[in-house]
Amino acid sequence: MPVDHYENFPVASWLLPHRLREPVAAIYGFARSADDIADEGEADAGTRLRRLAEYRSELANIAAGVPSRHPVFLRLARAVSGHDLPLALFSDLLDAFSQDVVKTRYADFAELQDYCRRSANPVGRLLLRLYRAEGPDQLAWSDAVCSSLQLINHWQDLGADLERGRIYLPQDDMRRFAVSEVQLASGRVDAKLRALLRFEVDRARALMLSGAPLGRTLPGRIGLELRLIMAGGLRILEKIEAQDYDVFRRRPVLQAFDWPRLMWRALCA
Repeated sequence: MPVDHYENFPVASWLLPHRLREPVAAIYGFARSADDIADEGEADAGTRLRRLAEYRSELANIAAGVPSRHPVFLRLARAVSGHDLPLALFSDLLDAFSQDVVKTRYADFAELQDYCRRSANPVGRLLLRLYRAEGPDQLAWSDAVCSSLQLINHWQDLGADLERGRIYLPQDDMRRFAVSEVQLASGRVDAKLRALLRFEVDRARALMLSGAPLGRTLPGRIGLELRLIMAGGLRILEKIEAQDYDVFRRRPVLQAFDWPRLMWRALCA
């Protein structure tokens, strides 16, 4: 699980069977590059949306069998063709990245869940297609895990998102805990903000644990890879708690010394 970029997209690690590393890398390459269009650099909103629209056109070309010269889509087309990957899931990701360009607040958790449904859950569903493990329970568990990873990323990056003008904390939760945008902008961590973040951390953890059975139903190294990703997400939540919910002064990240512990947890899960 990469901790220096977009946490919800696992790279094709040595744990994956060799035959799956290339399609997983193709999925990650698409998602990472599209996410960069929405987030990175100094481009204005119109330019970002136009470039994401070009990505959507490239997906349409894959559907029509039109060859691409774009390296991301050359690679992606092979993965889509070789593994019958649903293009609608890639379109959902583009919807979410486009939304990030124009939407900066979420009224309630239902709105945020809908964003997670498009920004994170498609990745899990694409991986399940690669694994040929798409039972109803497996899809539901995958959605829970991926949405949880997205929420963890939001709470981990609360300060960085504020710098981009975005607040993913549901507005009704902020009102409930009496936390204002002015306070968030100041980076002042008091009892009210700690209570709000404790609530959000607990919710993300519960969602992750509700999807835990998926890691035990997938075979061999595939299941171990997923359990390791889940352990990494839960460890980030522990780090947020350990620094008393102050995510402004130090971004909680996984360190080298965390990995032996995470591997042990994944093996024992």
